[in-house]
Amino acid sequence: MYAVIETGGKQYRVELGSLLEVERLDAEQGATVTLDRVLLVADEAETAIGRPVVPDATVEAEVVRQTRGEKIDVFKYRPKARRRVKKGHRQELTVLRIADIRFNGRSAAELARQAEEAAKTERQRLEEAAARQAAADRELAARLAARRAQAAPAREATEPPASSEAAGSGRGDAGSGPSGGGERSCGGEHGPEPGPRRTGGPSGGRGTAHRDHRRAGRGRGRCRAEPDSATATAGEPTEPDRPRARRSRTTKKDE
Repeated sequence: MYAVIETGGKQYRVELGSLLEVERLDAEQGATVTLDRVLLVADEAETAIGRPVVPDATVEAEVVRQTRGEKIDVFKYRPKARRRVKKGHRQELTVLRIADIRFNGRSAAELARQAEEAAKTERQRLEEAAARQAAADRELAARLAARRAQAAPAREATEPPASSEAAGSGRGDAGSGPSGGGERSCGGEHGPEPGPRRTGGPSGGRGTAHRDHRRAGRGRGRCRAEPDSATATAGEPTEPDRPRARRSRTTKKDE
């Protein structure tokens, strides 16, 4: 519900709870004033237009404070008469808060209070429904936890224990792979390379041979870097791999 009132020679559109500054009224701070010059009243049901005022319509307001408006300058002069007058002015104002609008026995404050109570009742109903749902969820979670606790011993009794041989073979396979701990193999006949990767000395060692074989990418079969057991003896240097012949690249300049 809203209304259009007249006070101090000006018209204002007001609603319940709105603040407005009007011309100075003779009232103390905190007092309640009644404005009877209501030019229009409208709500959801009907709209009444006054001629010039609406009968049985009043607006009640509370005086918030007495104040003064912004300063304005008033300058007057007369041309060709050497007359110049400058004055300042600050309007005395009263700040009002609209407390109620009454029309044909209906009160805007009463309607607002009833709507607030209805909203509060609806909010309470929603909160109670949410509390009931939370309690039901907690009860369901407790039942599911108890059911899992009862089913755990039966499941452990039905599962057979793992054999020790399978566990031992699993540990052996884990250590013998490429990512395992002890040995590495290049895929040749000489088998895995013990220990970490080593580089050969001046005479070329087994670590260099394994590294060259892996870099060359030769598949399975005899490693060319492996010394022959019939001709090579322990401590003798092995013959390194022969380097591959490079293909000559011809350019237009050579041609």
